[in-house]
Order: sequence, then C-alpha cells, then structure tokens
Amino acid sequence: MRTAREVQRWQVVPLAAEHIRSLAECHIACWREAYADLIPRHVLDAFDVDRRAEQLERRRLSHPDRTVVAVADGAVIGFGSGGPALDETTVTPREINALYVRAAWYSTGVAHDLMRAVLVPEVDTTLWVFEENPRARAFYAKFGFELDGARRVEAFSPSLEVRMVRRATESG
Repeated sequence: MRTAREVQRWQVVPLAAEHIRSLAECHIACWREAYADLIPRHVLDAFDVDRRAEQLERRRLSHPDRTVVAVADGAVIGFGSGGPALDETTVTPREINALYVRAAWYSTGVAHDLMRAVLVPEVDTTLWVFEENPRARAFYAKFGFELDGARRVEAFSPSLEVRMVRRATESG
C-alpha cells in the first residue's frame, strides 16, 4: 500500500452524496487514531459505519454547504464543517463543528486546506476541542483561535473540551 505522500494530491470539495460512506469511514478512523488515549475504547469500538453514514446524510441534507471533504484516490482523507452557529450558547455568529484528517495525512497541508475552506476570516468564530489535545489546540492557534476559558464535558465521554474563539479580521 502506498503512503499518503505517494498518493496523488488531494482535492477539497463540497460534501456530496457519493462521499457519505467514505466520510463515515474517515470520521470513525480519525476518532480512533486521534482519541485512543482520550475516549474509552468501548466507545470507539461501538462506532458503526452504516449508522454514521445515515447521520451524515441527514446532516448533509439539513445543512447543505456546511461540510467539505478532502479526497485523494477516491477516498475521503479529511473533512471540515462550519457555518452559522447551531449551538444556542455560542458566543459568536459562526462555528467550526469539525475538522479531522487521517493520521497518515498529518503535516501534509490537508488540514490547512480544510480550515481555509470552512473559516470565514471576517466573522467571529468558535470551536470546541479536547482539552488534552495539544496538537489540535496548537493547529487552531495558528489560525488565530484563543482559549476563552469555557469548558464542557464532551457528549460521548467524560473528556473535557475547551472553547477557542477567533475574532474577525478586517482584511481576512
């Protein structure tokens, strides 16, 4: 099998129906790769590709144009989702709900391309990230996100999340 660096360059495209199954596989794989030390094993093992695909399709239909996927060799290798705030407790008009890249694609630029696709520099934006995920927190800081002191328990585990906020820039 070829490594990520040997595969053709990726493309970031809007999520379409033909990406759903591959996106579900990618999302579950990303959680298992990134959160093995944060999320209980039984929770990670319980994720089901078919059920996740159904959830993603419903979300795609109810919130079109919110999610983009990075595709290489016909497979989703990462994705990002952002748009108008859905969380009623948000402190900004926009939020980033997800940004994930398969571990084989770390440090290739995929995450940067996904962030550029979902971030609107002229609008204040929030996101939530695991407190014990320094790699992700450092990545978001490169884009101007800063901790604002808010914390919450993640929905699937006892892990804590922290909120990061990026204030709008006039020039983008």
